[in-house]
Amino acid sequence: MNKINAFHELHQEGELLFLGNAWNAASARALEAAGFQAIGTTSWGIADSFRLPDGEKMAFNMHLKIIQEIVESVEIPVSADIESGYAEDNETIVQHVLQVAKIGAAGINIEDSMKNGDGLRDRAEHAECLSAIRSALDASGYERFFINARSDIYLQETPSQEEAVKRAKAYEQAGASGIFLPGLTEENAVRELVDVLEVSLNLLSLPGLTNVEKLKSWGVRRFSIGNALSDKIFAIMREEAKQMVNSGETSRLYAR
Repeated sequence: MNKINAFHELHQEGELLFLGNAWNAASARALEAAGFQAIGTTSWGIADSFRLPDGEKMAFNMHLKIIQEIVESVEIPVSADIESGYAEDNETIVQHVLQVAKIGAAGINIEDSMKNGDGLRDRAEHAECLSAIRSALDASGYERFFINARSDIYLQETPSQEEAVKRAKAYEQAGASGIFLPGLTEENAVRELVDVLEVSLNLLSLPGLTNVEKLKSWGVRRFSIGNALSDKIFAIMREEAKQMVNSGETSRLYAR
């Protein structure tokens, strides 16, 4: 079974895929060695490793190269976080997705946030983009390539459950393989979305939303850690480096 098919099968109903998120080849190998069945990339972590803000501030070709290094460093499937597609026109976004598929990724996250403005892309326009992506992937032999359609509706100042349901259903009908709703934490709202969707619902780890078994009981089929691990690792590195500079002592590197 190739990685695209393997990744698709990991989203079976009744199961929950716990996804680690990598920002370079070394972190990807560590996550694989720890036992994760699949990993995603984190655009935030990748950008932060270059001291850049998140939000497509890195050239797409550079981002693509890092995704390829991650894909080639592990045996497990990799889903690539490509933010909003690194373009505003659907034609370029589709070409970027095809490039990601060609380097061996098993899926993508693509979001409806606007990078050159506030708020979200028009629901119908984004659904049209997802449909174009699905059609192009299928025509190129990537029929089971996983499109995880992310909506940032719960990250807005006035999140709307009604609009979340409408966007989730529109994206599903446009060909999305799964729906990703970072910021969604309330059980009843989660259960409502699980009930109306045929595809898998993906949630993001947040304070108070951390337990895989609990989320599985709610019907969630995918749970990812996002940039939480990279943030913690980078914070530890900065603190350790600061301590060494201030003390002129390296002994703490060997303490257990």
